[in-house]
Amino acid sequence: MTLHTKFAGYADPALHAQGLYIGGQWQAGAGIPVLNPSTGDVIAEVPDATIADAMSAVDAAEAAAPGWRATPARQRSEILRRWFQLMTDHAEELATLISLENGKALPDARGEIGYAAEFFRWYAEEASRIPGEYRHTPSGSHTILVDHEPIGIAVLITPWNFPAAMATRKIGPALAAGCTVILKPASETPLTAFAMARLGAEAGVPAGVVNVLTTRNPGPVTSAMLADPRVRKLSFTGSTGVGRTLLAEAAKTVVSCSMELGGNAPFVVFDDADLEAALEGAMIAKMRNAGEACTAANRFYVQAGIHDDFVAGLTARMAALKIGAGYDPATQCGPMITQKAVQKIDHLVSDAIRRGARTTTGGAPLPGTGYFYPPTVLEGVSVDAEIAHEEIFGPVAPVYRFETEEEAIRLANNTEYGLAAYVYTRDLKRAMRVGKGIETGMLGINRGLMSDPAAPFGGVKQSGLGREGGVTGILEFMEAKYYAVEF
Repeated sequence: MTLHTKFAGYADPALHAQGLYIGGQWQAGAGIPVLNPSTGDVIAEVPDATIADAMSAVDAAEAAAPGWRATPARQRSEILRRWFQLMTDHAEELATLISLENGKALPDARGEIGYAAEFFRWYAEEASRIPGEYRHTPSGSHTILVDHEPIGIAVLITPWNFPAAMATRKIGPALAAGCTVILKPASETPLTAFAMARLGAEAGVPAGVVNVLTTRNPGPVTSAMLADPRVRKLSFTGSTGVGRTLLAEAAKTVVSCSMELGGNAPFVVFDDADLEAALEGAMIAKMRNAGEACTAANRFYVQAGIHDDFVAGLTARMAALKIGAGYDPATQCGPMITQKAVQKIDHLVSDAIRRGARTTTGGAPLPGTGYFYPPTVLEGVSVDAEIAHEEIFGPVAPVYRFETEEEAIRLANNTEYGLAAYVYTRDLKRAMRVGKGIETGMLGINRGLMSDPAAPFGGVKQSGLGREGGVTGILEFMEAKYYAVEF
């Protein structure tokens, strides 16, 4: 039995390898193999878009823009609501598709589809609640009216680690605001993006409102779109290094940018924390998507009195996880996205060990096919180790001992990033005090999961600009227009 007959319907990779999606049409092509990280096998091939293809997508988005902008908010809302329902109806197939191209364990993939679909439901509701203002000037000279209008054509660039959720988190508010979009997914996981486009068409999204491009050479293709004066918005999720480059490109034409970049999240556990709750939260914060998440706990700072028990408990839980192919229902930790990712993780762990760290479980790549690295716990990690300052993006938990609250805050802030942080303590005053002291855009207090479509997602420092989700997310795709009215 071949892979394509085994995984039917929306789970079938062949269904989503029909070509680029531009102006409501599939444009056949090839050039980019899509690999199954669990085996290393090619499961599909998608087109390698050119600059000319990108310009065709901008043309399509421009042609669709007036009609979509004029579409009543309620109608846009109903289309997004139908899109949510279609994702829900096909949830198991979509989760399997993600597991195939991303390697994500099925429970995580199911969670992602549920989370991704919620952005369409949330922004279906927000589409009809776009705010405005009416007030008098303090001088009494005139009246101030403020409206919010669609910003225009938006280029959306998404990463491979959450191929559904990162797409819907951008498409949802953009369409609710009245913008047309060009989505460029990561070349490692393009099939889910094409599946989203197919579902959108079924939901009633007009041709040209959503376009999808895949390319192996994103730099020139993205630069060409940003240089086009018709493109007015860039929303990017990815590494800080790439984000800096894109900001420089966008500056040439003063394109509005929303950037969700890297993370290096501290997970701080105080002596008075509920140990079992802290361990449960640590597993969620660290092992969601096998650690391949920008919000993943990257540095575990544990107070001296609870340190040894925490390490023992975390080691037992990490060692017990079943490793296997993402689409195997029994798998709890799937493969990494590429062999290069495994090599990076191994380098960080090896460097930590050379600097005095000790592994309590894991610590070396697994042999055989696929891109597997086992769940790993390191204790006695030096704060000078590379792993203390780089985003791991893998199932490795480095644990550091601390003594005082002030030390914990100082260590937590010893990074250029500021996306997410976690604090475990029974003392709510302490939690809030420490939370205020940590430089971060998001804080989980006695929780290992903070992402929610109804909440603003984003960071400070080198972790990005702007916010996605929540009531503010739609304003990232709108411009405020002020009317000075005399009457």
